[in-house]
Amino acid sequence: MTGAGGQAAEPRSMAFRQAVAEAAAQDRDLAAYYRDTDYRPLWTGEGEADRARRAALVRTLANAGLHGLPEARYDLDGLMSQMVAARSLRDLGMIEVALSRAYLDYARDVQSGVLEPARVIGDIKREVTDRAATEYLTEVASDAPIRVMRALPPRTNEYARLMKEKLRLERLIEEGGWGPAVQAEKLSPGDGGAAVIALRNRLVAMGYLRRSASSQYDGTIQTAVQDFQRDHGLETDGVAGPSTLSALNRSAAERLQAVIVAMERERWLARDRGARHVLVNLTDFSARILDDDAVTFQTRAVIGKNSGDRRSPEFSDEMEHMVVNPTWHVPRSIAVKEYLPQMQRNPNAAGHLKLYNRNGREVSRGAVNFGAYNARNFPFAIKQPPSQRNALGLVKFMFPNKYNIYLHDTPQKALFDREKRDFSHGCIRLQQPFDFAYELLSPQEADPEGYFHSVLGTGRETYVQLEQHVPVHIIYRTAFTQAQGRVQYRDDVYDRDALIWEALRKAGVSLAAVQS
Repeated sequence: MTGAGGQAAEPRSMAFRQAVAEAAAQDRDLAAYYRDTDYRPLWTGEGEADRARRAALVRTLANAGLHGLPEARYDLDGLMSQMVAARSLRDLGMIEVALSRAYLDYARDVQSGVLEPARVIGDIKREVTDRAATEYLTEVASDAPIRVMRALPPRTNEYARLMKEKLRLERLIEEGGWGPAVQAEKLSPGDGGAAVIALRNRLVAMGYLRRSASSQYDGTIQTAVQDFQRDHGLETDGVAGPSTLSALNRSAAERLQAVIVAMERERWLARDRGARHVLVNLTDFSARILDDDAVTFQTRAVIGKNSGDRRSPEFSDEMEHMVVNPTWHVPRSIAVKEYLPQMQRNPNAAGHLKLYNRNGREVSRGAVNFGAYNARNFPFAIKQPPSQRNALGLVKFMFPNKYNIYLHDTPQKALFDREKRDFSHGCIRLQQPFDFAYELLSPQEADPEGYFHSVLGTGRETYVQLEQHVPVHIIYRTAFTQAQGRVQYRDDVYDRDALIWEALRKAGVSLAAVQS
């Protein structure tokens, strides 16, 4: 860059240094970086490396919208105008710091997220670590800038596939979306008429059906509906009932919002998920084991009820062991809110549970005046011994955490037949816990199934350590991808994504188009 009259600007002159120091003064890290580098320019110098960094930054900020980021925050047009208008060394010093600020804003947003998750939703227990400004700037100063900037976004297959879906939806919206919504309460095989035609046309636009002139809900449409249901976590009965039609009638713009939120959520997750890890997606009511991005086990799950303090939180931890034939230590909140009132009405209520005093000794119900206690002074622990009827079933999977959340078996098997499965107090119940256990034990046992049942057969509570701890990620995605096949969409069961989208919108994130 040049100064007034085309003279080369000497960036280390006093005027430049003073301008940089003044412009960076309100940011301690930024000021420290320039002080430690003796106010050498990072972006505004005349050297080839400076020009390359400048060009890389302009190109990167121009593409910020591809990542669903708030483009106005980086003000590329304003930066370009400042660069063109620079006429003095002081101007160069000011634009130098402005470029660094824009780069830092972009780098932090694309690497760790636009939002602080816990500030938006308290049940998102993710601590997103932010790198220091000096680290970001030193990195881009010492390596090829394009390579550094390309490495900032999450390098996961999930993020890449979500970005691809974002671009697909944006093109689709520009072309008019999926067409008119289907105006019906329910459509079944054999039906005909205008609503079936609208259903057919929407399935064609979504890629589930080839173009057809049929106005009947025939076998081809039924198969397409089943494919759609499978991709949206619905019962695959081939009938377009209320839940299926609700999902079908979501606009492409709504799906695009879900994808942009999912990209933000992906930025909140740890970079290293673990070659083998457990992924619980609350919106999908599922638990999966993944090995190198491939699903090696999958089961249905029941999650926390969408009520009060029962919603399952989102966090990551490491599974350390499983407990076979577990004792259920009833959480105090459940003990005093649910069981104490029952025992006050009938001392023998919930007879499968036992009371223990502070010394760990069992207490006879007949010796307790339950009416003398309330939620604050109830002095007993309540436990359920191991049994087929135990609330935790016959095995639980532990990743010790302060939220007291874990995965476990359950005797309430009928709940897994429901389409929407939010019934627990917050923990995650598994439909196939034994198979889940076999898969977790497979790296350390020659016969994992035989070993598990030998422990189970004792009837005693037994801790089985996992020789290799397995990362567990409890996530919440209304849009998520798979290695093969279409992007999956789910309902916003806790209304969390709606809050995140609103926060992103207020931060400056917008849709490229908003047609349906």
